[in-house]
Amino acid sequence: MAATTSLSLLPQITPYRSHKLSNDNRLKLKCLRPRLPPPLNLNSPLSLLSSSISRHPIRAVYGGSGFFPKTNGCSNTSIRHKSVLSELPLAKADSLRPRHCVSCSLCRSRRGYSRFKTSIPSVFSDKSSFCLSKPKQCDALVPCATVGPDEPHAASTALPEGIIEKQDLDLLYSGVGGDDKELDEFLTCQLPSHPKLYRGQLKNGMRYLILPNKVPPNRFEAHMEVHVGSIDEEDDEQGIAHMIEHVAFLGSKKREKLLGTGARSNAYTDFHHTVFHIHSPTSSKDSDGDLLPYVLDALNEIAFHPKFLSSRVEKERRAILSELQMMNTIDYRVDCQLLQHLHSENKLSKRFPIGLEDQIKKWDADKIRKFHERWYFPGNATLYIVGDIDDISKTVFQIEAVFGQTGTESEAVSPSSPSAFGAMASFLVPKLSVGLGGSLSNERSSNSVEQSKIFKKERHAVRPPVKHNWSLPGSSTDEKLPQIFQHELIQNFSFNMFCKIPVSKVQTYGDLRNVLMKRIFLSALHFRINTRYKSSNPPFTSIELDHSDSGREGCTVTTLTVTAEPKNWQSAIKVAVQEVRRLKEFGVTKGELTRYMDALLKDSEHLAAMIDNVSSVDNLDFIMESDALGHTVMDQRQGHESLVTVAGTIKLEEVNFIGAKVLEFVSDYGKPTAPIPAAIVACVPRKVHIEGKGETEFTIFPSEITAAIKAGLKEPIEAEPELEVPKELLSSSQLQELWLERSPSFISLSSETNVSKIHDKETGITQCRLSNGIPVNYKISKSEARGGVMRLIVGGGRAVESSESRGAVVVGVRTLSEGGRVGNFSREQVELFCVNHLINCSLESTEEFIAMEFRFTLRDNGMRAAFQLLHMVLEHSVWLDDAFDRARQLYLSYYRSIPKSLERSTAHKLMIAMLDGDERFVEPTPKSLQNLTLQSVKDAVMNQFVGNNMEVSIVGDFSEEDIESCILDYLGTVRATGNLTSNHDEYAPVVFRPSPSDLQSQQVFLKDTDERACAYIAGPAPNRWGFTVDGKDLFESISSISTGDVPQPDTEESLTGAEGFEKDLQRKLRGHPLFFGITMGLLAEIINSRLFTTVRDSLGLTYDVSFELNLFDRLNLGWYVISVTSTPGKVHKAVDACKNVLRGLHSNKITQRELDRAKRTLLMRHEAEIKSNAYWLGLLAHLQASSVPRKDISCIKDLTLLYEAAGIEDVYLSYDQLKVDEDSLYSCIGIAGAHDDGEIVVESIEEGGSSDEGFQGVGPVGRGLSTMTRPTT
Repeated sequence: MAATTSLSLLPQITPYRSHKLSNDNRLKLKCLRPRLPPPLNLNSPLSLLSSSISRHPIRAVYGGSGFFPKTNGCSNTSIRHKSVLSELPLAKADSLRPRHCVSCSLCRSRRGYSRFKTSIPSVFSDKSSFCLSKPKQCDALVPCATVGPDEPHAASTALPEGIIEKQDLDLLYSGVGGDDKELDEFLTCQLPSHPKLYRGQLKNGMRYLILPNKVPPNRFEAHMEVHVGSIDEEDDEQGIAHMIEHVAFLGSKKREKLLGTGARSNAYTDFHHTVFHIHSPTSSKDSDGDLLPYVLDALNEIAFHPKFLSSRVEKERRAILSELQMMNTIDYRVDCQLLQHLHSENKLSKRFPIGLEDQIKKWDADKIRKFHERWYFPGNATLYIVGDIDDISKTVFQIEAVFGQTGTESEAVSPSSPSAFGAMASFLVPKLSVGLGGSLSNERSSNSVEQSKIFKKERHAVRPPVKHNWSLPGSSTDEKLPQIFQHELIQNFSFNMFCKIPVSKVQTYGDLRNVLMKRIFLSALHFRINTRYKSSNPPFTSIELDHSDSGREGCTVTTLTVTAEPKNWQSAIKVAVQEVRRLKEFGVTKGELTRYMDALLKDSEHLAAMIDNVSSVDNLDFIMESDALGHTVMDQRQGHESLVTVAGTIKLEEVNFIGAKVLEFVSDYGKPTAPIPAAIVACVPRKVHIEGKGETEFTIFPSEITAAIKAGLKEPIEAEPELEVPKELLSSSQLQELWLERSPSFISLSSETNVSKIHDKETGITQCRLSNGIPVNYKISKSEARGGVMRLIVGGGRAVESSESRGAVVVGVRTLSEGGRVGNFSREQVELFCVNHLINCSLESTEEFIAMEFRFTLRDNGMRAAFQLLHMVLEHSVWLDDAFDRARQLYLSYYRSIPKSLERSTAHKLMIAMLDGDERFVEPTPKSLQNLTLQSVKDAVMNQFVGNNMEVSIVGDFSEEDIESCILDYLGTVRATGNLTSNHDEYAPVVFRPSPSDLQSQQVFLKDTDERACAYIAGPAPNRWGFTVDGKDLFESISSISTGDVPQPDTEESLTGAEGFEKDLQRKLRGHPLFFGITMGLLAEIINSRLFTTVRDSLGLTYDVSFELNLFDRLNLGWYVISVTSTPGKVHKAVDACKNVLRGLHSNKITQRELDRAKRTLLMRHEAEIKSNAYWLGLLAHLQASSVPRKDISCIKDLTLLYEAAGIEDVYLSYDQLKVDEDSLYSCIGIAGAHDDGEIVVESIEEGGSSDEGFQGVGPVGRGLSTMTRPTT
């Protein structure tokens, strides 16, 4: 994915990155450019008020280097919401798919954090509270598990003795008043429970949850969560929970049998859990109807009946050792440091799930088996099933049939004498009724509680608790000194100040009210910081205050995170502390309260309307995390109704009181009444670049950090003034004048026809063209109720940069984003306009295009507001010198960080070699950046915004009348600029380096304290539409190959009707413009499967290997890339093995089974995404683009048919277009370690740059990477 610059109000540098994504250090060779922190601009409350959630903070996961889990090594060649028709990245999945509201998605998370973080859209993903809520029932005082109400094996989250009553009454009920008894009683009432969620428990103690959900149709998710993780390991078992996950999962024969059905499976391990999950169709042609029993049988074998074969143990030992080295990036090491200091008092700081290398090398099968016997039993597991399930009673019967006898055969019956767990059992076991009659009454759960006590329940009582030192006033007398982690691979300065308190369950209306008030309060902080300082160059890169529940760590953590250039670190901390104090002392204004409350309620209403369009996996993630934190699970509609109810009781004084408590650990730092920070950690480089001096040692001391904090406490502060927010950016009178001046209208789509609008009934797509030359595509979709997305695509991108203006487009796009102004409106006014109308806007540049994307709601004229903003950007964008300076500095900093990343250094060297030094595909160099001016970057960007060089696509729940009114009013009135006819031909040609070359096989050495290795292998490919870099049109060559040339089965029988039909389909496929797009996608799936099977599974040379295709649309070229991680001792063999797989498709022929599996994978992906507005936006891309002439409506209508028609011979036609011979293939091996062994040390880079997907270009922050292992496959 190309570098993206989001027009977002808040910095989106996620401190707790989802390891599954952020450690994706493969080379997606389209993405060797920066993932810079998004500029601070034009964000909506969907981003402003939201949490970035991702379940399971520290988890050890296998393989999974794709954006989708791989099945038997098959990785995906495109990101979520990206169609085969367009490699242009769509909006992030989280920002456009249906989300849960605050009340029902308190913590939909893959990392275990439910937090107040304003950078990623998902307003209501967080339900954390500051303190324990006032108990209405006595059982609320029972010690609870840190990882959930149904998991009796973790530490208590209760406050220290004597604190409960004080904190509870002071915080939750302050301001309510004793005279308002009715309100007081209401706030203690329990929130409603999800009406469709069914819970039960088998006699052997295994719990299960079932939720019917129709999205995607005919599919379901089954997750087996075993409540054991790295925290349960003894000193000589560090990493053994993760090892069992590998061996049990990949050793299952029953799981392997599911691979041909279209099912996908994976696994991961974190502190407290090991989860095995299968995403499956409900039925399959090859099975006897219902697939659920087969999936359950596979999970039963994986969890409770694995075969610990020595051969499998050795195979997975090699894989894990490779994984350990692959994970050990500087980001991971920073995460480990943060966790070690945050949790220094308990085992969380010493039990990272990936384990210790020297111990992993020693264990035998017997040692692993004993750990499994200790923790893997039904009473210590929970099964979650969410999906297209119609008959709950049948599902319960199937669960009982598969799991009912598990655990009983080897367990002796013991008396049900009380134990530490037994006293809590009735409280911990779920008793939720879903209103179903007959045999599904809730008696099933409660009866089985008593019966299940005879099975292994006593083992829960001996689990070691995770004890925390809470950051409470008076809870500690000794302040911890700031800790400093200094490393040569860190580029920038980052500062983390932590406050740790118990998790407060959100179960009552008072709890929910508390959450809402804190979200409003913290939203104001982020908005203020990032608007107050953007009018001039601020001393910080980002300032973030994050308030997160972590079920996986058993606490709520508030974190102040500051990132900055090392030279500005003291000023950055001072500003952060000053602004926190300002908000704490003066609170939010009435205007802010009204604004953010309204935005939250609008978004909640929007999400409630989308209740039937939330995917099963999103629902499941949310339920698992809610259970882990003890929150009440509500559906979206219940959540909205509850939120509306409590919103009416909120007062400004209470919001400011509750919010101030969250900030006291910063604002009152050093005072006796302030919470003691759990940890203060600075992550800093060893050397920094000083202009005129070069690399200089960076020195910093704990006392200096403390002094910077205290300096911020002394800075003068004043109350925040109220801002005037525009209701519209273009008044009705201004619009009327534009109509009179420009007379917008729809014109004929082509000179051959008089038709001004074409509507395709099958797809619902309408195509039209405006009189100013702008083509428009739109589709009315009811999938996401009252929501819509819009994208402007402008042809050109970085490809149009001349040799004198390298970097002009990418810096120009960033400059426009950084500025955030349009017309006479200030940055603050534009941002608040977006907040009020729930608009999220992003701007990005790629090699081929500039794209601007909007997400909006149709409530309160949201669509019209989004169109107004687009109009103003096109007509009245403002280019500012300070924004240009910031943009250029960010790219300069990013370039200088390349030598500090093994992956980026290796990828950079490869790209420079393969593309003959073309800087348009790598980082702009310091010299190129220095040559740029504000005018040159403005011209580079705005000269592309010309007539037919632009295309606008819109998908949403609007009417034909409304959308066409907006199109004419705001796009039709854009000034006509003529058509771009020749620029495409004037591009400096893109060429591959002439072969053979001595640069085709290179090596990079990076000096590091720890050993790691990676490699990239790449070579030329055609573009998506069959054009090659040397000007060939491949359709001319394949047209000469008739289907008669295809080998036929040895039979004397004539073709049947079905065979004739298939032959006609094959002819249609080979003549279809999407032939190469379809067959290349299938080829990528097949190669990925073989790479995993051979290089990882059979040879044990890697943990992670993947094949990616980057097929351009506008440029006449593409390339493929294999990325592989390994150890320094094995990486050369791994590269050779990858080359052998790549070149071996003719000697080892593709089988029909391989092709069928690839088809199922891609078709199921298509079917799963087809209801998404964002996915349709990708399908619509380039439909009328003159620079992509082969794209037409058939590329959308025929997509499924084309996949089904593809045969083995068709895939080989595409394979033969990849240049895989020794003279065409490029490789680069990167090795990190203490000694270079004669290799090349990366000390400086003379030209270009590169980026891996997960590198942020700023100092690594967060603690998410170390809390989990990677997906197993």
